[in-house]
Amino acid sequence: MSDGNAWIEIVLLAMLAAFIGLRLVSVLGKRTGQERPIGDSFRAPAEVTAPPRREAERPVRGELLLPPGTDGALRGALEAIADADAGFVPDRFLSGARSVYQMVLEGFWAGNVGGLTGLVSDEIIDNLASAVEARGGKTLANRLIAIDSATLHGATLVGQMVEVTVRFVARIATADGETESRDLWTFSRLAGNPDPAWVLIATDNEADSTDLPPDHG
Repeated sequence: MSDGNAWIEIVLLAMLAAFIGLRLVSVLGKRTGQERPIGDSFRAPAEVTAPPRREAERPVRGELLLPPGTDGALRGALEAIADADAGFVPDRFLSGARSVYQMVLEGFWAGNVGGLTGLVSDEIIDNLASAVEARGGKTLANRLIAIDSATLHGATLVGQMVEVTVRFVARIATADGETESRDLWTFSRLAGNPDPAWVLIATDNEADSTDLPPDHG
């Protein structure tokens, strides 16, 4: 009778153990081997290192070719301008300056200074308009025969503003015959400006040092 009771107790204990095991599985779940280790939620995140930044390589400028007649003493200033303004090419600049020189003279002689907007500064426009008014608004029969030379005379870089002075030697036909004009004109632009245009900001005639293109009679 005692043996029977012992077997009953063993069976009950086994059933109790099985019941407890099932409860643990249902509450804790089964381990699959993919669980995160305890404490992972508090692990400091791995330090993220930004990829090294590559310094922008500045294009290497080749030797600056100076147009014929350029004073060698200007090379340093012209190279500084070319370094600051990749669009500056002396030959191309002088070609544009020649065109502006002709347009300004012809506009001034014809009394049509309004057509020069965008090519010259507001101050130059005002000076030209005043000179046209002073002669009564009449046109001049002047004609540009030829620009014998256009050479770089000065160059300055002030902050981001570039100023280049050109010396023009030209032959002009007037009512009194042919005359030679020697002018120093200064052009300016913002270095790096995508707009390639230059603006005339100052004019000077070597002969009389006036700030206006010559009437020549």
